[in-house]
Amino acid sequence: MIDEKLTLILNHHSHKIHWKGESASLPLLVVLHGGPGVPNRHGFFALHALLTTAFLVVTYDQRGAGGSYFHTPKDSLRLEVYLQDLHELVAYLKERFAQKKVYLLGGSWGTELGTLYAFYFPEDVAAYVGYGQVVNGHLNEDLSYEFTLDEAKKRKDRRALKTLAKIGPPVDGIYRPVYRGLMKQRALLRKYGGHSLAKEPFFRSFVKPVLFSGEYSLKDIVGYLRGVRFSLQNAWPHIVHYDFARDVHKFQVPIYIFQGTLDQNTPSALIQSYFDKIEAPKKLLLWFAASSHSPLSEEPEKFHEALLRYVLKGESPQ
Repeated sequence: MIDEKLTLILNHHSHKIHWKGESASLPLLVVLHGGPGVPNRHGFFALHALLTTAFLVVTYDQRGAGGSYFHTPKDSLRLEVYLQDLHELVAYLKERFAQKKVYLLGGSWGTELGTLYAFYFPEDVAAYVGYGQVVNGHLNEDLSYEFTLDEAKKRKDRRALKTLAKIGPPVDGIYRPVYRGLMKQRALLRKYGGHSLAKEPFFRSFVKPVLFSGEYSLKDIVGYLRGVRFSLQNAWPHIVHYDFARDVHKFQVPIYIFQGTLDQNTPSALIQSYFDKIEAPKKLLLWFAASSHSPLSEEPEKFHEALLRYVLKGESPQ
């Protein structure tokens, strides 16, 4: 078993990395967390250990988040900078482990990063897998807001209706104020099942695993708690202006989308039409009927099997 945490300087910035697998010769799987600003290495190794038997799994805290939070210039939280960070990480991994390509696994915001990386750097990518796939930033937020508003009306949730009226619908994908408006809408999204079907309180489902997983140092935890707001506040206005159906649909690598049918965070209503436009050597859209925004955690066994069978082994669904 190889299991190593380290700090790497990527694109002139310090990044916290953790990789783990049964062998250094296994295919590299680079995990791209969401947010921006929400690392997932604690949950990944705790809940998805099976994948370390088939891949050398590489997780990293993106700049401005977790163990990579400190000394991040706020004006560096731009899409092109995140892409360059990832490009240097992939180059390092390829050399370190003597491999020609990596697999990319992105969730939520990580799908924007992964989709664009697969588009611009196909020579580095064996395959791309996205869950909670983003398609169009402006339309994404319009539909997500409309879902919470409709649910609040159906449930006669007066407090929610007041909150939604106060923050108002997003304009060009951006809430006012950027961070607080987005967080209030997302809190209602969680309440109504558009983000997750889990009914656990936010502290138990999100905060407690970060604090007590043992994955993060005390400094990492401080960076995590500060980095969520810092990253969203400063990155969101610069990363929400995309339309993949219009601009990014011709790929030179296999593309896999594993999507929860109940997802209203990155609305599933946008997925089929985008998938139909995708041109790639191989592509697959797999629906997870019992999942919302993260089939990786909501239907882990099905997700693991699909990743191993269809992506790694190249089998086709019957």
